[in-house]
Amino acid sequence: MRRWGATMLCEKCNQKQATLHLTEIKNGIKKERHLCESCAKEEKSMKVDFSIPFSVQDIFSSIMDVDIDNVFSVKEEQICPNCNSTYNRFKNVGRFGCHKCYDTFKDQLLPLVKRIQGSTQHMGKVPKKAAGSLRMQKEIGVLKDRLNEAIASEDFENAAKIRDDIKRLEKDLDSNM
Repeated sequence: MRRWGATMLCEKCNQKQATLHLTEIKNGIKKERHLCESCAKEEKSMKVDFSIPFSVQDIFSSIMDVDIDNVFSVKEEQICPNCNSTYNRFKNVGRFGCHKCYDTFKDQLLPLVKRIQGSTQHMGKVPKKAAGSLRMQKEIGVLKDRLNEAIASEDFENAAKIRDDIKRLEKDLDSNM
């Protein structure tokens, strides 16, 4: 595939800038296609209507406005106490003003992340240095769930063992940090 500077050329005509980048994964095999708009229109296998004007920012913004039940909702504007940014600013600009914004807008971000990623739990790779502590944190979370179940079923003997395991893991976690 020819590249022109930092711009990728259409793989069909090799003359215009590729503006449509498709990734298809079938049976674990990844296939990428890079086409200009006119070549993409000519493709019979593609069913894309280019007459509809849209931007990625508009799509992303519309996803963020819909709550869990797909009902548009109006919420009181929350302001980050550190940088005075708002959630609306994030929707328009696409980035937060500071690191505290993540905590400030957590309630609005979690449903968005869940819709986009399918989960709010990280399931991918982690750096080797962080893997041990993340594994321990996850194990502590599982044990806390088991502890609550043991208490609910009045299995206090098992609950005491689980509590001790949690304390041991938390102590190990603190000493690793």
